[in-house]
Amino acid sequence: MKLSYYLLCFFLVFTSCKKTKTDLTKITAKTIAIDSTITSAAAIDSMVAPYKEKLAAEMQEILSYTAKDLVKNDGDMQSSLGNLMADMTFDMANPIFKEITNKSIDFALFNYGGIRATIPKGNITKASAFKLMPFENELVVVELTGKKINELIHYFIKNKKAHPLSKSISLIINDNKYDLKIHGDTFDETKNYTVLTSDYLQSGGDKMVFFKDPVKLTKLDYKVRDAIIHYLKKVDTIQTTIDNRVILK
Repeated sequence: MKLSYYLLCFFLVFTSCKKTKTDLTKITAKTIAIDSTITSAAAIDSMVAPYKEKLAAEMQEILSYTAKDLVKNDGDMQSSLGNLMADMTFDMANPIFKEITNKSIDFALFNYGGIRATIPKGNITKASAFKLMPFENELVVVELTGKKINELIHYFIKNKKAHPLSKSISLIINDNKYDLKIHGDTFDETKNYTVLTSDYLQSGGDKMVFFKDPVKLTKLDYKVRDAIIHYLKKVDTIQTTIDNRVILK
């Protein structure tokens, strides 16, 4: 009797510990829409509200004024907005670069696609600056050989876009040939030149691979957007136009 009892207990323990094979037979999913009908927590709303109000007020701060719409497509391989962007960043970055290196920047180059908005006629607010440059890109200066500058100019010609170039450049394009002056001096391929750009482009963004592996890289720890805002704050009325920095023949 005892033996039968022990055998029964052993059988029950063995069968209770045995793993049962399971198979996945069905997966179901449910979409929960998140929209204005979902009520947010009142406590969170009240906590966030002052910061939202402060941010909204800051974005409406008037920095400068423009008598006309500034756009990136009103010229051939240059534009009023592109010229302004290159000149603004050049003017704000050059003193910083001088303080670090005791040298001056030769010119600035950015990309057409980096201009993300227009600046409409009238008061220019801080919100306009954020729309123009919504990214956290920072300004850097690269020292390039004359050979790399030649690659840069050929990229500019082949790309056929109004990439922002600073006013220190005088570029005459005739088919695939060019005549280049920098600060009034004829380009010398045996010399090195310093070019202001963004860290994104310096890493090869927008296929600007000529910026990679420079002779020297100087990081300014200065956001492109901050340079724009600081320039706009110090200039009452913006003056920019299509000029002779790029001439097509």
